[in-house]
Amino acid sequence: MTASPDQTVATNHPWLKRIDAVLGLLVEIPAALLVLADIAVLLGGVFSRFVLHRPLVWSDELASMLFLWLAMLGSVVALRRGEHMRMTAWVSKASGKRLALLEAIATGACLAFLALIAWPAWEYATDEAFITTPALEISNAWRAAALPCGIGLMIIFAVLRLARASDLKQTLLGLAGTALIAAAFWLAKPLFEDLGRLNLVIFFVGVVASCVFAGIPIAFAFGLGTFGYLALCTGTPLPVIIGRMDEGMSHLILLAVPLFVFLGLLIEMTGMARAMVNFLASFLGGIRGGLSYVLVGAMYLVSGISGAKAADMAAIAPALFPEMRKRGAKDGELVALLAATGAQTETVPPSLVLITIGSVTGVSIAALFTGGLLPALVLGLLLCAMVAYRYRHEDVSQVQRTPWPQVLRLGLIALPALALPVVIRAAVVEGVATATEVSTIGIVYAVLAGLLVYRQFDWRRLGPLLVATASLSGSILLIIGTATAMAWGLTQSGFSNWLASVMQGLPGGAPMFLGVSIVTFAVLGSVLEGIPAIVLFGPLLFPIARQLHIHEVHYAMVVVLSMGLGLFAPPLGVGYYAACAIGRVNPDHGIRPIIGYLLILLFGTVIVAAFPWISTGFL
Repeated sequence: MTASPDQTVATNHPWLKRIDAVLGLLVEIPAALLVLADIAVLLGGVFSRFVLHRPLVWSDELASMLFLWLAMLGSVVALRRGEHMRMTAWVSKASGKRLALLEAIATGACLAFLALIAWPAWEYATDEAFITTPALEISNAWRAAALPCGIGLMIIFAVLRLARASDLKQTLLGLAGTALIAAAFWLAKPLFEDLGRLNLVIFFVGVVASCVFAGIPIAFAFGLGTFGYLALCTGTPLPVIIGRMDEGMSHLILLAVPLFVFLGLLIEMTGMARAMVNFLASFLGGIRGGLSYVLVGAMYLVSGISGAKAADMAAIAPALFPEMRKRGAKDGELVALLAATGAQTETVPPSLVLITIGSVTGVSIAALFTGGLLPALVLGLLLCAMVAYRYRHEDVSQVQRTPWPQVLRLGLIALPALALPVVIRAAVVEGVATATEVSTIGIVYAVLAGLLVYRQFDWRRLGPLLVATASLSGSILLIIGTATAMAWGLTQSGFSNWLASVMQGLPGGAPMFLGVSIVTFAVLGSVLEGIPAIVLFGPLLFPIARQLHIHEVHYAMVVVLSMGLGLFAPPLGVGYYAACAIGRVNPDHGIRPIIGYLLILLFGTVIVAAFPWISTGFL
């Protein structure tokens, strides 16, 4: 799942381009300011509570209000930039007129969903006007208005995107095809009323899967399937969909998403990631496979800072790959190990997937952060064993070893960067800050380190980093919103009870349930990525795990590692293609080398599943 370039957007409409640029700026500036505002509000809450011992009772409420606006404006920015998460494995194979047609269909489908929910969003915001917030004592419409405003702006940018398309004929064909499909579903409404649970397959499997594989962004694919089911098969009032989206995007714990995304971008800009890599390379670079060990260790450390896999890989690969190539490493081997370490470190806190699990299942975030360290370490050691085997014949006689005084000097330089994961974890465990607030401490730490220690803080990049944070966060949060609505629809249909009975009826008890979960989430991870899969199936399966006396933290680790396997496994795993893009390697080169690493990771996941102490021993 990735964002595709605007291959169908032409440059021969200068006036449309100017309108798009002006409107884009009017959205990007408030989105960037909202990121800063949320950081300031949460940091103020931490300072007031921990230093002044006078908690700000209104800080969480204000942060939540700003957060919904950030989520919606970030979604607008992502739509304008073409950065909403989508599966492009099949669409990318098309070219010319066929690609233009597919892109028009994808944009038309997004526009159709937005048009369908625009009025329900307005009704929902109007209803919220009668509710007064408890702390700020203002109308809740100030918060809820973010939904219709964001939807309206996305409609404008979707229309501009279609108007600027280079192939007018294919664009019109795509829009006509989208309209015909929508009309056919509407006319078939009487048929759906008699199909019962078969409608679940039609809408939540057929419609959603077709949209995903057609390159329609994941959030809109979920939304179309859910809207179609509720509108055509039930009598549910349509504003309920908006309410469920609001509920999904409004969990205060999810505020950690944009803040950790911003923190991940900061550590790359300030040179903290490069300092860690340089130290590890000087320490291990002289042994066989030394830089591969550095890659495994650096990903473990950086994952503990950024929480986002794309940010982790982007911070590490550019610093290590050139030197590894000089030593004769093949491109396929490099990207295979990079992808494998991405899967290995999925449980390293503050993983966004762990935060999402906590928000939708009620599992303690602090417990998940503590429980995630050792499973990733076990898988990391297994990867190192594979590296030792593959590089057992490497010739390092020509490698110049770094003198120990130089190693110590690089270690001292890297010390502030190496300390950041410890600071983040200690702040949560010791109660200084919540899992949401701790990211602000990390941001302040990174800014001070960049200004005072590494002196690489580029103020000119701050604005683009804030906008990029809003865009990525908006794309993630809109997925969570529409996935929450889908999960609600599945629950109301009785699917959750059916799934629970099937899973509980599996022979073999807890071991069989864990085995089936590994397979299920590996498949889901390859198609949906971690966050939407967790939002959809976490609330359904975690209660079953509890009934089978499986510790919720243990089950969370098995689930996350299984999804990591799918996420980074070709041919569908989108994380693998992200690793290839970051490493600038042809995806075909890494498919054979990654098989061995994936088998090792699967073996490690089975070990974590078989020995619960690995996940729960330090709780």
